[in-house]
Amino acid sequence: MNMEQRIQIRDLDVYAVADKGNEELKSGSTELPQAALELLVLLDGKTSMAEIAQRTKVLTPEEIRQTAQMLAQGGYIKPATPEQELNLDFSYFFADQPAAEPSAQAAEQARGEAESGTAALKLNGYYVSIARKSARKIQPASGSGYSVLIVEDDPELQRALKFLLTMEKFVPRLASNRNEILEALRTLPLPDLALLAVGRPDTNGFDVLARLRQHPQLKSIPVIMLTGQARREDVMRGLAGGADGYITKPFDRDVLLTGIRAVLGLG
Repeated sequence: MNMEQRIQIRDLDVYAVADKGNEELKSGSTELPQAALELLVLLDGKTSMAEIAQRTKVLTPEEIRQTAQMLAQGGYIKPATPEQELNLDFSYFFADQPAAEPSAQAAEQARGEAESGTAALKLNGYYVSIARKSARKIQPASGSGYSVLIVEDDPELQRALKFLLTMEKFVPRLASNRNEILEALRTLPLPDLALLAVGRPDTNGFDVLARLRQHPQLKSIPVIMLTGQARREDVMRGLAGGADGYITKPFDRDVLLTGIRAVLGLG
């Protein structure tokens, strides 16, 4: 199997033990290394690789990734089915209390970047935070097309985004209210990228961003804010909250795709 065909394991990937893996666990003798057996015991079809790395002291995150890759290619483990829901605690996600404010350090860094970011946004129609730009290609959670969560309540803009992304081989996932956002985030595989509209009446994109960044299993999902105005205070607020980039509405097709690809590390 060449390098292009090798299975890539990401932090947000969720795997379950396959029949072959269960047979190894029940077997009195096995040729699998100890690290592989340790990981087989930890996989439950609900917990992401990142969460497993946080819970165990036995294996390092890199050992978990390499071991999972070996087990997946050997048929010992399998991706959790898309129909399966991720066991996440969303009790706070749209609670009445406001989301936590960004740290003083994050706010200070955003203040310094907001001026140049706003200028670039007005000039180019998009801006990708230098601090959060992916240095490497992010692998799609499904193993094939990139899934993009679109949080936008304008039906016409939703349709335009869905059509454009589908034509470019992305897999759009639409949400226009709180319930649809929660449903989209509970469904596996998790989205590879989220486009959040600023100033929505039901749930503001900044609030959704803050709550994503607070969640241990969702905080690494790249987020691009969609805004109708390139205001410095909005850019600063988004950067402080952990946004990966900004795109202004109405958007140009090439601008949108350039911003998305930059955040995903696609060049």
